[in-house]
Amino acid sequence: MDYPKNIRELGLDQLKEYFISIGDKKFRAMQTYEWLWKKNARKFSEMTNLSLDLRQKLEADFELNSISTDLVQNSADGTVKMRFRTFDNHLLEGVIIPTEKRFTACVSSQIGCSLSCSFCATGRMERKRNLSFEEIYDQVAILNEQSIKSFGSGLTNIVFMGMGEPLLNYKDVLKAIERITSSDSFGMSPKRITVSTAGVAKMIKKLGDDGVRFNLALSLHASNDIKRNEIMDINETNNIKSLTEALNYFYAKTKSAITLEYVLLNGVNDSLQDAKELAEIYKRIPVHTINVIEYNTVDGIAFTKSDENNTEAFVKYLSGRKVNVHIRRSRGKDIDAACGQLANK
Repeated sequence: MDYPKNIRELGLDQLKEYFISIGDKKFRAMQTYEWLWKKNARKFSEMTNLSLDLRQKLEADFELNSISTDLVQNSADGTVKMRFRTFDNHLLEGVIIPTEKRFTACVSSQIGCSLSCSFCATGRMERKRNLSFEEIYDQVAILNEQSIKSFGSGLTNIVFMGMGEPLLNYKDVLKAIERITSSDSFGMSPKRITVSTAGVAKMIKKLGDDGVRFNLALSLHASNDIKRNEIMDINETNNIKSLTEALNYFYAKTKSAITLEYVLLNGVNDSLQDAKELAEIYKRIPVHTINVIEYNTVDGIAFTKSDENNTEAFVKYLSGRKVNVHIRRSRGKDIDAACGQLANK
């Protein structure tokens, strides 16, 4: 039988077939499977309860293309940024955001990004390729190990808010989440996972059709199409009306929580008229929360954060319209780990 070259594409039954085919015991399959998904081995040589000959045989027959840690940076506020290197020498970043009760991993789905949102550092990078499901999984495994090392606790939550657009890497993102939530690996509840999108309406509907159980966040960042077109090119093909329809469809199918993300840009989208239009959008979608985000400056980009008075007035207006709104304060700015700053620095 022909087997996929990537050993992590094999299920447990396929591994059993493989070991029988080479004249070995099928219980080796469970040992190997645990190394891959419980112990998170990133090299065949780490599978120490397998014989040297068997490890060499596995290395000859399969690939185990894991990512490795390239750099660890620690922020003054406790945030940890990790830069990873892929087997083919690309770089990507992930972040651990600690709070008193939560340890959240912010993970990437692509190397670079193709969307070119005008306020985002990652958007200025060329998209090299999508990450495979096992590379996304490896990020979580390594960030979890680092969280235990740094904070004495494993990860409690995962957000797909790092580099790239998750819904443009749909298959591998969902496969990674399937692995992360599986009882034979991390066993994390899908309700502790949030996928953030800049807004790909047809793929939001597909999430609904696929009955996903994780949460969804839409990076809205403007409350009308004119302004959103100016700062987010994707709006020209995925306008606010189409996204409103897609989010309502998604919620009807899944009943999963929806969050709107809205970064405040000084003089661009932070007026009370913007707040009024945002409150109207909120009423048209079954949104759980609007997160108002402080903008983090990026070298070479002219946008600046809204001043504190504007921010308070914006949030006060929304609260007065019975909008569930929270201000998300920036974390990790001193190491370029905050929202919109990831650029492999």
